[in-house]
Amino acid sequence: MQALNPKLEEIQRLIDPIRQKIVQHPIYTAIQNLSDLHPFMEYHVFAVWDFMSLLKGLQNRLTCTSIPWVPVGDAETRYLINEIVVGEESDELPDGRRISHFELYLNAMAQAGASTTKMEQLLSTLESGLDIMEALDKNELPEGVKRFVSFTFEVIRSAKPHVMAAVFTFGREDLIPDMFRVMVDDLNRKFPEAMGTFKYYLDRHIEVDGDHHSQLALSMTEKLCGDNPTYWAEAKDAVLKALAMRELLWDSALLAIEESKSIVLS
Repeated sequence: MQALNPKLEEIQRLIDPIRQKIVQHPIYTAIQNLSDLHPFMEYHVFAVWDFMSLLKGLQNRLTCTSIPWVPVGDAETRYLINEIVVGEESDELPDGRRISHFELYLNAMAQAGASTTKMEQLLSTLESGLDIMEALDKNELPEGVKRFVSFTFEVIRSAKPHVMAAVFTFGREDLIPDMFRVMVDDLNRKFPEAMGTFKYYLDRHIEVDGDHHSQLALSMTEKLCGDNPTYWAEAKDAVLKALAMRELLWDSALLAIEESKSIVLS
């Protein structure tokens, strides 16, 4: 494997403390059964969805998505983002059918018994023509979700491809630890009729996002930041904020899990 660019290594060192806090977040040990998993999924689905929005925002900036077509940017960068889009937007199911990772996640939620209502309500509001910020205000979403999604769209609206790519690469990388996957495997053995799709989602996330796509994203960030010190500084700042938003989202989801447990015990 080719040696990592020193600027990319610098970002990795910078974010390691907060990344470790997220990987070791108490939310993972709080999930002990299917009922605990539901609030986690009901929060996490918004991160899965706005990841797709960030991805498409990058594609819009780095390729030509309008008619008439004209060449936009660097062909190598176009290739990198288009390959990631194909995998995320139209991955393959075990039976050969195609599906986006977001739709796969919704299917996993439905199979596990988690509610998709709030996510579907937001999508319905957006389809009616409302701006994303107006839609977030109109829907009764948890504050942690609103702040997380709002930040993602601030990054998209910055219209700075190097910032968008850095957040995509470092702020949304695999932050689910091995102990969580072990728990999911255990639940899948006990409740295969409820957990099969979620396990498949995680397996695809590890196989595609955690390896091949991560290498493509690193290359994309390196190309977009280039030799511009301002771009690298903006990238580092945005990544730190993105990880702080993920920690906030997990804090909010953990509170929802604890509240759910207290209702069951009362």
